[in-house]
Amino acid sequence: MLEAELTLAAMAERLAKSADYRVLRRLVHRETSAPITGQSTKIGILLDVETTGLDQRKDEIIELGMVKFDYLPDGSIAGVRDVFASFNEPSEPIRPDVIALTGITNEMVAGHQIYEAAVSSFAEDAVIVIAHNAGFDRKFAERYWPIFQHKAWGCSATEIEWRKHGFEGSRLGYLLNGAGFFHHAHRAVDDCHALLEILAFELPTAGAPALGVLLEQARKKTMRVWAEQSPFELKDALKRRGYRWSDGSDGRPRSWYVDVDESKLDDEIAFLKAEIYLGEVEPRLQVLTAFDRFSVRA
Repeated sequence: MLEAELTLAAMAERLAKSADYRVLRRLVHRETSAPITGQSTKIGILLDVETTGLDQRKDEIIELGMVKFDYLPDGSIAGVRDVFASFNEPSEPIRPDVIALTGITNEMVAGHQIYEAAVSSFAEDAVIVIAHNAGFDRKFAERYWPIFQHKAWGCSATEIEWRKHGFEGSRLGYLLNGAGFFHHAHRAVDDCHALLEILAFELPTAGAPALGVLLEQARKKTMRVWAEQSPFELKDALKRRGYRWSDGSDGRPRSWYVDVDESKLDDEIAFLKAEIYLGEVEPRLQVLTAFDRFSVRA
């Protein structure tokens, strides 16, 4: 068996060196290890939730997965500290369509509960929490476990321009294949392990690990620009520009809005003046950082 594995490894290595083939290796989870001493490392957490639906105000979490890891200043992954995986039984049975989507059944979650003390203990020493759709995961996580309201967050799906770095898209499966791996996801924590390898991948266009690129972006301020009372007939122009609609049901303005880098604020206001309001405008602005970006509180 060992000889066969060595032969396969040699074949894969040879194919990988050819311009005519791409080799995908099965993702193997990194083993947990003791923190590295003598190096300037920080602690991050990769987080993924599975839920009974998309509405963070009423739907419920049915699974939480987290991987805690150490990283170096350049974004290199130094090691995995710990792993957290748990089911949570919701107040009502899981719908058939959710079971089909997640693979999580009512029998799997029966009698399970995710305790706040356990989550808080796991997350308390992390300086950043990263999710592949932080705009979704953060809102649910904050509702269940207040510790996440006080953490910096990063989004691996939106805070890295994956296409600019040669990837076909930002879906987790695309990125994992682009990094040279495949996996058969079954649990939330499996996706966290997959994301760890994606963030460890060195982007040739950046000369740095993907995590380093994400951290650089997460540290920047962004500006939320509200195009309040914009003409209805210009909604398509706003949508093409990347604006999203807020219906006001969560306490935010009932308006189109967009998030832009602080350095691009003047360009955005110039667009509103020239294309939307046809005159001077002083839009409502919000300053967002990693501590409130993607939060329902923003």
